[in-house]
Amino acid sequence: MRQGWTAFNIVSLVVGFSFLYLPILILVIFSFNESRLVTVWAGFSTKWYGQLSSNEGLIDAAWVTLRVGVLSASVATLLGTFAAIALTRYTRFRGRVLFTGMVYAPLVMPEVITGLSLLLLFVAIDFDRGFWTVTLAHITFSMCFVAIVVQTKLLSLDRSLEEAAMDLGATPARTFVSITLPIIWPAVAAGWLLAFTLSLDDLVVASFTTGPAATTLPMKIYSAVRLGVTPEINAVCTILIGVVTVAVLVATLLNKRHEVRKARERQDAFA
Repeated sequence: MRQGWTAFNIVSLVVGFSFLYLPILILVIFSFNESRLVTVWAGFSTKWYGQLSSNEGLIDAAWVTLRVGVLSASVATLLGTFAAIALTRYTRFRGRVLFTGMVYAPLVMPEVITGLSLLLLFVAIDFDRGFWTVTLAHITFSMCFVAIVVQTKLLSLDRSLEEAAMDLGATPARTFVSITLPIIWPAVAAGWLLAFTLSLDDLVVASFTTGPAATTLPMKIYSAVRLGVTPEINAVCTILIGVVTVAVLVATLLNKRHEVRKARERQDAFA
């Protein structure tokens, strides 16, 4: 194993991670810059984080983004889980190929086309653009990611556990709640986090489907950056990085605890 750590591999690894994470590290460092010039370091200061509390535009945009992210991720997780169940448990039904294509289409569809098509749909049905149109748009393109994550877990699930529960008299719904859902729960949680992260990150689709009363944080940051990067923007981005990092760490720890608990239960069953 040690022979694989050649000088070329080490240099490639360092260059690759530096390319990915060095810009983020620089952004975080300059969010604590005393100077308003983001390219000139003038000392350590947290005043830009304090000024965020008085920036109503960024606060409103962040609140809209969080509400859209939580709601769209929750609905997308529910629908994506149902779609994954349909694709893995019901392998033969009329229109399965069309259904599969519709589930996976947002994965390969350019965001510009997705946003434009949704805009034309909302205009055609005379649906006022705002919070709900952005939420529906985010549900549309994030549901497929949840379906793929949950479907992968379902394909590796031992069907004999479900069959044993139904042989003992459990209904299909009771079997899903008591047997299937606890086993695939880590995948469902991972799908929710992925959908939430995609919602926080989205700019293109939201730009097409939003209205004047529902400006998301990525749109607010993009419009502000066009006039010049400020330390407040760095502070907001640092907070977003912290939120996503904490969410990933919490999900990882919960998944680890779930796996440890399952391993102990299996050991107790064999004991």
